[in-house]
Amino acid sequence: MTPTTIELIGAALFGVAILHTFSTKFFEHLAHTRPTHAGIWHLLGEVEVVFGFWAMVLAVAMLAIDGASMTTHYINSRNFTEPMFIFAIMVIAGTRPILQTAMTGVRLIARAVPLPGSMGFYLVVMIFVPLLGSFITEPAAMTLAALILADRFFSRGISTRLKYATLGVLFVNISIGGTLTPFAAPPVLMVAGKWGWDISFMMTAFGWKAAIAVVVNALGAALLFRKELARLPRVTSSNGAGPVPLALVIVHLVLLAGVVMSAHHPAIFMGLFLFFLGVASAYQRHQDRLILREGLLVAFFLAGLVVLGGQQQWWLQPVLMSMNSDAVFFGAVLLTAFTDNAALTYLGSLVEGLSDSFKYALVSGAVVGGGLTIIANAPNPAGISILRRHFEDEAVSPMGLLFAALLPTLVAALAFKYL
Repeated sequence: MTPTTIELIGAALFGVAILHTFSTKFFEHLAHTRPTHAGIWHLLGEVEVVFGFWAMVLAVAMLAIDGASMTTHYINSRNFTEPMFIFAIMVIAGTRPILQTAMTGVRLIARAVPLPGSMGFYLVVMIFVPLLGSFITEPAAMTLAALILADRFFSRGISTRLKYATLGVLFVNISIGGTLTPFAAPPVLMVAGKWGWDISFMMTAFGWKAAIAVVVNALGAALLFRKELARLPRVTSSNGAGPVPLALVIVHLVLLAGVVMSAHHPAIFMGLFLFFLGVASAYQRHQDRLILREGLLVAFFLAGLVVLGGQQQWWLQPVLMSMNSDAVFFGAVLLTAFTDNAALTYLGSLVEGLSDSFKYALVSGAVVGGGLTIIANAPNPAGISILRRHFEDEAVSPMGLLFAALLPTLVAALAFKYL
């Protein structure tokens, strides 16, 4: 395929955006050391701004080369349902009623785990919440897990090594933990309908392998940092916020379920979200600060990825389709680190006549590599936006995340490839 000028520019900007995501810590450092222009350095250091910023550069280039009509047509042809959905699910899942309900469930399960300090609570969060993502969607699970970890671990002075190890395991476990059902993980959602993958197929082909890998990864992290986790006091109560009335909890759970079930229909789930905002405003005394800013930044990031990603098919699809079913697994793991895993599986769904082994290798490789970088899996920016304030200069090192996710990724790869 001969690429057009815009496709070449899009590929170049995509590469620049990836390099930019690896440089955000540098820009945050400049913001602290060179206060004269701290504003622009802070802006360039916002990892959620990166792809949205370079998508706007692409739009300007397209406007100059192809004109307003073609640019408008291209933007209108993009599907922004996923960014909108993740924004809505993040804000609802991050409310006090939902969070207190999740915390209560985690504490009840953790009581049955006879481990010292906060080890039991840590294990339950890192196992139970990612697997819960198969039913409440991965973005909701990521939001819940990140908020719980921020409150119960990251804000309590744990070591930087534990922070990165936790982030790496969390991202990998969320990515594979959503594969028990066909509707929760974005890369599975892209192909499940076309390939006829129902919940029975997902449980037998993916789910049990994912559950084993999730448990092994969480146990590995807990054992590696057992001394530090054992020194943290056991979590026995809520964070001090007043209890939420049961009726309000039920309303929030119903709205959360409604948004999840209408994930493909933005007019419906955004209507439910607007109703939720009215409920939250009416009962502000039972709410913490809504994470609207974090949700909007994540949506902006993903929308930018959608715009830039639309110009990558000319090189991604030939690379992907040139592999056999054995090579595509490892190729998908590697490619996922540089582009959203849902984009990879979507490209695969466009090709007719793929073997069952190729389909399995493509999707399993895509979910296995979903924890390596912030752009590898759609929920990752949500986790970063919540947890990054607990890192130095409020920036997560992409290389630190990559190294922390390597071993959990290997565990997941072995589970999906050889079990």
